[in-house]
Amino acid sequence: MTETTEFEPNTLFIEVSGSGLPEVDGLYVPSEAPPTTSESGVVSSSGYWNGKMAWDRADGKSERSPAISYSNSYKSWRICRLDGHLAYELTCEDELPPTDREWNVYKMGIAPAPKVEIFHVDPRKPCPEPNVVFVLGGPGAGKGTMCELAEIQLGWTHLSTGDLLRAEQEAGGPTTDIIKEYIAAGKLVPNEIVVRLLKDAMEKTTRTTGKRNFLIDGFPRSLSNLEAWYEVFGREAELPTMLYFECPFEVLEQRILGRARYSGRADDNVEAMKLRFDTFKAETLPTVELFKGKGKCVELDTSQDREAVYALVREQLARHTDQQLMDQPLTEKAEVLLGLRPYPKDA
Repeated sequence: MTETTEFEPNTLFIEVSGSGLPEVDGLYVPSEAPPTTSESGVVSSSGYWNGKMAWDRADGKSERSPAISYSNSYKSWRICRLDGHLAYELTCEDELPPTDREWNVYKMGIAPAPKVEIFHVDPRKPCPEPNVVFVLGGPGAGKGTMCELAEIQLGWTHLSTGDLLRAEQEAGGPTTDIIKEYIAAGKLVPNEIVVRLLKDAMEKTTRTTGKRNFLIDGFPRSLSNLEAWYEVFGREAELPTMLYFECPFEVLEQRILGRARYSGRADDNVEAMKLRFDTFKAETLPTVELFKGKGKCVELDTSQDREAVYALVREQLARHTDQQLMDQPLTEKAEVLLGLRPYPKDA
């Protein structure tokens, strides 16, 4: 018999849905079963079984505890029925129940196999508030590159409203038809829909990954954007900090024309560039000035080389970034983005 091993507390939650046995569906919480000897002779501690995390049904109706656990003997994750008989399994050695593969129907189970989703926040409780930083700057100021670097190196989540709108259309979400109507008519999607997509994306990210640091790229582009933010998040909520990428028009123009050689973007030309810059000055600069007046805007000189700009961004995000991430060496992709190594030929 193996001695009990103490682990970090299990703080994850699991949602099981779509199984052929509706009784299996539902929320599973970290197991509170007392230390017990498993079938393989391992003495498991509370929240663990056979050295891996384990879960009980939130409603407490299952006769088996834990109701989701790992079997060392069979090298598989297992989910049981209410009567304790095993219903579904997935043979693997993953540390957590897999969410990216189809489970197998096992012994007392009934097809179809369920879908499994893991949460870092108890779904029954409100989601923790996100830590948001807005990133604004003229076209070619480097917003996307710096946000991508912060995501790769510092663990921040990079959100772009354009990407969210495209993803919503592809997924066929509840606002898909409205979004398509506005885009087809050449109109801007209502601000409230955009902010709702941002809120939903942040909540889903926090619940499924535990991450709470978000860089919102290119938002708020206007005072009406900001008004919608207030409507969704409330006026009593603290206004996020803004990083404003300050860069002279001449430098932006050079970057856009340089990018045009390989970007394939229809708007990477002088005429479109001037139009976008004029729109930025008319619609976005008043928002920047408002943030400056509230002491919520940090201006960064992004006319410098990429390494210097990234150093400024890194410095601003350090207070909310895990030190281990701050200390890690640059990844290969980060070096490419910083221009320290060439783009891969097959990219």
